[in-house]
Amino acid sequence: TELCTGKPQGEYRWGVVTTTIGRMTPEIEALFAKQDGVASSPQLLDLLPRRTMQRLIRGGDLVRVWPSIYSRGKPNDQILLSGLDLRCGVPVAACLGTAAAMFGFDTESVTDLHVLNPAKHLLRPEKGLVVHRRDGAPLVTVGGRTVTDPAWTAIEVARGLRRPRALATLDAALHTGTCNRDQLLLAAKKQARRRGIVVVRDLIALARAEAESPMESESRLAMIDGAIPMPELQYVIIDRDGRRWRVDFAWPAFRLVLEYDGFDWHRTHEQLTHDRQKLAALTELGWRVMQIVADDVRRHPETMLRRLRQQLLGAAA
Repeated sequence: TELCTGKPQGEYRWGVVTTTIGRMTPEIEALFAKQDGVASSPQLLDLLPRRTMQRLIRGGDLVRVWPSIYSRGKPNDQILLSGLDLRCGVPVAACLGTAAAMFGFDTESVTDLHVLNPAKHLLRPEKGLVVHRRDGAPLVTVGGRTVTDPAWTAIEVARGLRRPRALATLDAALHTGTCNRDQLLLAAKKQARRRGIVVVRDLIALARAEAESPMESESRLAMIDGAIPMPELQYVIIDRDGRRWRVDFAWPAFRLVLEYDGFDWHRTHEQLTHDRQKLAALTELGWRVMQIVADDVRRHPETMLRRLRQQLLGAAA
């Protein structure tokens, strides 16, 4: 109490650091800042009483990241990786989907953290953490974090996916500009004889940086497999009022447009108005517009291809 310690009620003395229950001291804030948002139990207990630490945990001010590792509030992937660094005592490299997300081409919305096992360490997998051994994987630094090289990452992720999603990953990697086709080919060569590499190597030639969504990639692969003449991607059409309209796929010689509709139920009034104005403008110019959805591509590709062929033949006639 204040009478006994000379401190206001609710404050405790631990070593040379004073902390108020439910709040962080400058010393603790500095510790988290120094270690990229994480601290270990022993480090925290050097700065505050165990009972106070437990109160901070119950109140959500401290969140357990890994065994004996804590962060301030809910951790993101960067904090989780920093926690692994602290736990292992050496930098831990991100790989596969986690690395892809850092480069901006994670098409699979990976939630688990994928990392390489550090040399001379035995990092065990647990819920939310997948540990890999990838001998020979080239490493680069992104935002101060060690990750597998972007081209290597794209090939490695694609090898574990179905053909349409593999192409989506390769398209997305090219779209981000973090790697080019030659680098993808070199990475595929370095991963020769590994599972799935033959399919991925064939897809590299089909990958296009212009693709802007995974479903556009899947749609294009269905057209390739169906021997449909290749369209222009992200083609720009100027209407009679000088407005520019960009379409997913276009066959200018046939004045045919194919648009993928993702059925976003959260579209705003402005987005719906834009789509209707776009359709009206293209129709006025004499373009035929065909729309497809995910089911057309994934469940009924032959029907979609038959209708697309009919549109092309009708336009040609």
